[in-house]
Amino acid sequence: MTDLTVTVSAGVAVVTLNRPERRNAYTAEMGELLSDAYRRCDQDDDVRAIVLTGAGDAFCVGADLAGPRDPFEAPPAEFTASPVDPAAFELRTPVIAAVNGHAVGIGLTIALQADIRVMAGDAKYAVAQVRRGVLGDAMSHWTLPHLAGVGVAAKLLLTGRTFDGAEALAMGIANRAVPAAEVLGVAMGIAADIALSVAPMSAALSKRLLWDTVARGYRPRQVAHLETELHRRVMGSADAAEGVAAYVQRRDPQWTASVAQQWRALPEPPPV
Repeated sequence: MTDLTVTVSAGVAVVTLNRPERRNAYTAEMGELLSDAYRRCDQDDDVRAIVLTGAGDAFCVGADLAGPRDPFEAPPAEFTASPVDPAAFELRTPVIAAVNGHAVGIGLTIALQADIRVMAGDAKYAVAQVRRGVLGDAMSHWTLPHLAGVGVAAKLLLTGRTFDGAEALAMGIANRAVPAAEVLGVAMGIAADIALSVAPMSAALSKRLLWDTVARGYRPRQVAHLETELHRRVMGSADAAEGVAAYVQRRDPQWTASVAQQWRALPEPPPV
Protein backbone atom coordinates (compact mmCIF):
# COMPACT_ATOMS: atom_id res chain seq x y z
CA MET A 1 0.00 0.00 0.00
CA THR A 2 1.21 3.49 -0.80
CA ASP A 3 -0.23 6.94 -0.25
CA LEU A 4 -1.36 6.99 -3.90
CA THR A 5 -2.36 4.44 -6.53
CA VAL A 6 -2.66 4.67 -10.32
CA THR A 7 -4.67 2.40 -12.61
CA VAL A 8 -5.07 2.82 -16.37
CA SER A 9 -7.88 1.35 -18.44
CA ALA A 10 -9.45 2.33 -21.78
CA GLY A 11 -7.47 5.55 -22.00
CA VAL A 12 -8.32 6.79 -18.49
CA ALA A 13 -5.85 6.93 -15.60
CA VAL A 14 -7.49 6.87 -12.18
CA VAL A 15 -5.17 8.46 -9.64
CA THR A 16 -6.35 7.76 -6.09
CA LEU A 17 -5.25 9.46 -2.90
CA ASN A 18 -4.93 6.34 -0.80
CA ARG A 19 -4.99 6.85 2.96
CA PRO A 20 -8.63 6.00 3.67
CA GLU A 21 -7.92 5.24 7.33
CA ARG A 22 -6.83 8.89 7.68
CA ARG A 23 -9.49 10.21 5.27
CA ASN A 24 -6.64 10.75 2.79
CA ALA A 25 -4.93 13.38 4.94
CA TYR A 26 -2.14 14.88 2.88
CA THR A 27 1.49 13.85 3.40
CA ALA A 28 4.71 14.91 1.71
CA GLU A 29 4.97 11.43 0.22
CA MET A 30 1.49 11.80 -1.26
CA GLY A 31 2.53 15.06 -2.93
CA GLU A 32 5.67 13.48 -4.39
CA LEU A 33 3.73 10.50 -5.69
CA LEU A 34 1.03 12.70 -7.21
CA SER A 35 3.65 14.85 -8.95
CA ASP A 36 5.30 11.73 -10.36
CA ALA A 37 1.97 10.25 -11.45
CA TYR A 38 1.03 13.44 -13.27
CA ARG A 39 4.36 13.51 -15.11
CA ARG A 40 4.17 9.85 -16.12
CA CYS A 41 0.57 10.04 -17.27
CA ASP A 42 1.29 13.16 -19.32
CA GLN A 43 4.03 11.30 -21.22
CA ASP A 44 1.88 8.23 -21.91
CA ASP A 45 -0.14 8.14 -25.12
CA ASP A 46 -2.30 5.41 -23.58
CA VAL A 47 -3.60 8.00 -21.09
CA ARG A 48 -6.12 10.31 -22.73
CA ALA A 49 -7.65 11.67 -19.50
CA ILE A 50 -6.84 11.60 -15.79
CA VAL A 51 -9.35 11.23 -12.95
CA LEU A 52 -8.11 12.29 -9.51
CA THR A 53 -10.12 10.94 -6.57
CA GLY A 54 -9.84 9.74 -2.97
CA ALA A 55 -10.14 6.29 -1.44
CA GLY A 56 -12.99 5.73 0.98
CA ASP A 57 -15.55 8.38 1.87
CA ALA A 58 -13.34 11.49 1.65
CA PHE A 59 -11.31 13.18 -1.06
CA CYS A 60 -8.67 14.70 1.23
CA VAL A 61 -9.28 16.36 4.59
CA GLY A 62 -6.12 18.47 4.42
CA ALA A 63 -2.65 18.20 5.88
CA ASP A 64 -2.08 15.33 8.29
CA LEU A 65 -2.10 17.07 11.65
CA ALA A 66 -1.64 13.80 13.54
CA GLY A 67 1.53 12.68 11.77
CA PRO A 68 5.03 12.52 13.28
CA ARG A 69 5.84 16.01 11.99
CA ASP A 70 3.82 19.21 12.45
CA PRO A 71 3.02 20.33 8.88
CA PHE A 72 2.97 23.98 10.01
CA GLU A 73 6.27 24.08 11.93
CA ALA A 74 9.07 26.39 10.76
CA PRO A 75 9.86 25.20 7.22
CA PRO A 76 13.22 24.02 5.86
CA ALA A 77 14.97 26.03 3.16
CA GLU A 78 13.58 23.83 0.37
CA PHE A 79 9.93 24.31 1.45
CA THR A 80 7.33 25.14 -1.21
CA ALA A 81 3.65 25.96 -0.71
CA SER A 82 2.93 24.31 -4.08
CA PRO A 83 4.27 20.78 -3.57
CA VAL A 84 2.41 19.18 -6.48
CA ASP A 85 4.65 19.91 -9.46
CA PRO A 86 3.48 19.97 -12.17
CA ALA A 87 0.05 21.21 -11.18
CA ALA A 88 -2.87 19.58 -12.99
CA PHE A 89 -3.42 22.67 -15.14
CA GLU A 90 0.21 22.55 -16.29
CA LEU A 91 -0.25 19.18 -17.99
CA ARG A 92 -1.38 18.56 -21.56
CA THR A 93 -3.76 15.76 -20.51
CA PRO A 94 -7.24 16.76 -19.28
CA VAL A 95 -7.66 16.23 -15.52
CA ILE A 96 -11.06 15.66 -13.87
CA ALA A 97 -11.20 15.87 -10.08
CA ALA A 98 -13.76 13.41 -8.69
CA VAL A 99 -14.17 15.06 -5.30
CA ASN A 100 -16.04 12.19 -3.68
CA GLY A 101 -16.20 13.59 -0.16
CA HIS A 102 -14.78 16.20 2.19
CA ALA A 103 -11.97 18.30 0.70
CA VAL A 104 -10.38 20.77 3.10
CA GLY A 105 -7.21 22.84 2.96
CA ILE A 106 -4.70 21.38 0.53
CA GLY A 107 -7.27 18.72 -0.28
CA LEU A 108 -9.42 21.39 -1.89
CA THR A 109 -6.61 23.51 -3.32
CA ILE A 110 -5.23 20.48 -5.21
CA ALA A 111 -8.70 19.84 -6.66
CA LEU A 112 -8.91 23.50 -7.74
CA GLN A 113 -5.98 22.84 -10.08
CA ALA A 114 -7.98 20.33 -12.16
CA ASP A 115 -9.65 21.26 -15.44
CA ILE A 116 -13.06 19.92 -14.38
CA ARG A 117 -14.47 19.21 -10.91
CA VAL A 118 -17.31 16.82 -10.04
CA MET A 119 -18.07 17.33 -6.34
CA ALA A 120 -20.17 15.55 -3.75
CA GLY A 121 -23.18 17.68 -2.97
CA ASP A 122 -23.30 16.98 0.75
CA ALA A 123 -19.56 17.05 1.52
CA LYS A 124 -17.74 19.85 3.32
CA TYR A 125 -15.22 22.08 1.59
CA ALA A 126 -12.98 24.88 2.83
CA VAL A 127 -9.69 26.63 2.19
CA ALA A 128 -9.30 26.58 5.94
CA GLN A 129 -5.62 27.41 6.29
CA VAL A 130 -6.19 30.93 7.68
CA ARG A 131 -7.98 29.24 10.59
CA ARG A 132 -4.81 27.25 11.27
CA GLY A 133 -2.47 30.24 11.35
CA VAL A 134 -1.17 29.87 7.79
CA LEU A 135 -2.80 30.66 4.41
CA GLY A 136 -4.10 29.06 1.23
CA ASP A 137 -1.58 27.06 -0.80
CA ALA A 138 -1.21 25.22 -4.12
CA MET A 139 -1.65 28.48 -6.04
CA SER A 140 -5.18 28.92 -4.68
CA HIS A 141 -4.74 32.72 -4.74
CA TRP A 142 -4.56 32.29 -8.53
CA THR A 143 -6.94 29.39 -9.20
CA LEU A 144 -9.83 30.62 -7.07
CA PRO A 145 -10.18 34.14 -8.53
CA HIS A 146 -9.93 32.73 -12.05
CA LEU A 147 -12.55 30.06 -11.37
CA ALA A 148 -14.99 32.04 -9.27
CA GLY A 149 -13.97 35.72 -9.32
CA VAL A 150 -12.12 37.89 -6.85
CA GLY A 151 -15.15 38.39 -4.60
CA VAL A 152 -15.69 34.68 -4.05
CA ALA A 153 -11.96 34.07 -3.71
CA ALA A 154 -11.69 36.76 -1.03
CA LYS A 155 -14.66 35.32 0.86
CA LEU A 156 -13.16 31.83 0.91
CA LEU A 157 -9.47 32.65 1.33
CA LEU A 158 -9.88 35.32 4.00
CA THR A 159 -12.52 33.58 6.11
CA GLY A 160 -11.67 29.91 5.67
CA ARG A 161 -15.42 29.27 5.82
CA THR A 162 -16.96 25.87 5.09
CA PHE A 163 -19.39 25.31 2.21
CA ASP A 164 -21.07 22.34 0.53
CA GLY A 165 -21.25 21.05 -3.03
CA ALA A 166 -24.39 22.99 -3.93
CA GLU A 167 -22.69 26.24 -2.97
CA ALA A 168 -19.52 25.17 -4.79
CA LEU A 169 -21.62 24.74 -7.93
CA ALA A 170 -23.32 28.10 -7.46
CA MET A 171 -19.95 29.83 -6.97
CA GLY A 172 -18.48 28.27 -10.11
CA ILE A 173 -16.00 26.05 -8.28
CA ALA A 174 -17.77 22.79 -9.16
CA ASN A 175 -18.78 21.85 -12.71
CA ARG A 176 -21.21 19.25 -11.33
CA ALA A 177 -22.52 18.58 -7.82
CA VAL A 178 -24.00 15.11 -7.38
CA PRO A 179 -24.54 12.61 -4.54
CA ALA A 180 -21.24 11.30 -3.20
CA ALA A 181 -21.91 7.78 -4.45
CA GLU A 182 -22.25 9.11 -8.02
CA VAL A 183 -19.19 11.36 -8.14
CA LEU A 184 -16.65 8.87 -9.47
CA GLY A 185 -19.07 7.46 -12.03
CA VAL A 186 -19.88 10.91 -13.40
CA ALA A 187 -16.20 11.85 -13.54
CA MET A 188 -15.33 8.56 -15.25
CA GLY A 189 -18.06 9.19 -17.80
CA ILE A 190 -16.54 12.55 -18.68
CA ALA A 191 -13.07 11.05 -18.87
CA ALA A 192 -14.20 8.10 -20.98
CA ASP A 193 -15.92 10.43 -23.44
CA ILE A 194 -12.71 12.49 -23.77
CA ALA A 195 -10.60 9.33 -24.17
CA LEU A 196 -12.78 7.99 -26.96
CA SER A 197 -14.16 11.00 -28.78
CA VAL A 198 -11.61 13.81 -28.46
CA ALA A 199 -8.46 13.91 -30.57
CA PRO A 200 -5.52 13.77 -28.11
CA MET A 201 -3.44 16.41 -29.87
CA SER A 202 -6.45 18.71 -30.15
CA ALA A 203 -7.15 18.32 -26.43
CA ALA A 204 -3.51 18.95 -25.53
CA LEU A 205 -3.24 22.07 -27.69
CA SER A 206 -6.58 23.44 -26.52
CA LYS A 207 -5.77 22.85 -22.85
CA ARG A 208 -2.37 24.52 -23.08
CA LEU A 209 -3.82 27.50 -25.00
CA LEU A 210 -6.62 27.85 -22.45
CA TRP A 211 -4.40 27.83 -19.36
CA ASP A 212 -1.57 29.83 -20.97
CA THR A 213 -4.13 32.48 -21.88
CA VAL A 214 -5.29 32.64 -18.26
CA ALA A 215 -1.79 32.52 -16.77
CA ARG A 216 -0.15 34.96 -19.18
CA GLY A 217 -3.06 37.30 -19.71
CA TYR A 218 -3.20 37.08 -23.50
CA ARG A 219 -5.37 39.63 -25.26
CA PRO A 220 -8.15 38.58 -27.69
CA ARG A 221 -6.13 39.22 -30.85
CA GLN A 222 -3.15 37.36 -29.41
CA VAL A 223 -5.43 34.39 -28.81
CA ALA A 224 -6.77 34.73 -32.35
CA HIS A 225 -3.19 34.53 -33.65
CA LEU A 226 -2.40 31.46 -31.55
CA GLU A 227 -5.63 29.71 -32.51
CA THR A 228 -4.73 30.29 -36.16
CA GLU A 229 -1.20 28.93 -35.73
CA LEU A 230 -2.45 25.85 -33.89
CA HIS A 231 -5.09 25.24 -36.56
CA ARG A 232 -2.23 25.20 -39.08
CA ARG A 233 -0.73 22.31 -37.13
CA VAL A 234 -3.84 20.13 -37.10
CA MET A 235 -5.74 21.04 -40.28
CA GLY A 236 -4.94 18.48 -42.96
CA SER A 237 -3.63 16.02 -40.38
CA ALA A 238 -4.58 12.36 -40.24
CA ASP A 239 -6.64 12.96 -37.10
CA ALA A 240 -8.53 15.85 -38.70
CA ALA A 241 -9.47 13.55 -41.58
CA GLU A 242 -10.35 10.75 -39.16
CA GLY A 243 -12.54 13.00 -37.03
CA VAL A 244 -14.65 13.96 -40.03
CA ALA A 245 -14.76 10.42 -41.42
CA ALA A 246 -15.82 8.93 -38.07
CA TYR A 247 -18.57 11.53 -37.70
CA VAL A 248 -19.90 10.96 -41.23
CA GLN A 249 -19.71 7.18 -40.87
CA ARG A 250 -21.20 7.26 -37.36
CA ARG A 251 -18.41 5.24 -35.78
CA ASP A 252 -15.85 5.76 -33.04
CA PRO A 253 -12.73 7.61 -34.20
CA GLN A 254 -9.32 5.94 -34.26
CA TRP A 255 -6.81 8.65 -33.38
CA THR A 256 -3.17 8.23 -34.40
CA ALA A 257 -1.30 11.40 -33.41
CA SER A 258 1.18 10.93 -30.56
CA VAL A 259 1.32 13.78 -28.07
CA ALA A 260 4.33 12.17 -26.40
CA GLN A 261 6.31 11.97 -29.65
CA GLN A 262 4.99 14.86 -31.75
CA TRP A 263 4.41 17.61 -29.20
CA ARG A 264 5.74 21.10 -29.92
CA ALA A 265 5.37 23.95 -27.48
CA LEU A 266 2.91 26.68 -28.35
CA PRO A 267 4.39 29.62 -30.25
CA GLU A 268 4.72 33.05 -28.70
CA PRO A 269 1.89 35.46 -29.54
CA PRO A 270 2.61 38.76 -31.27
CA PRO A 271 3.02 41.78 -28.99
CA VAL A 272 -0.13 43.71 -28.15
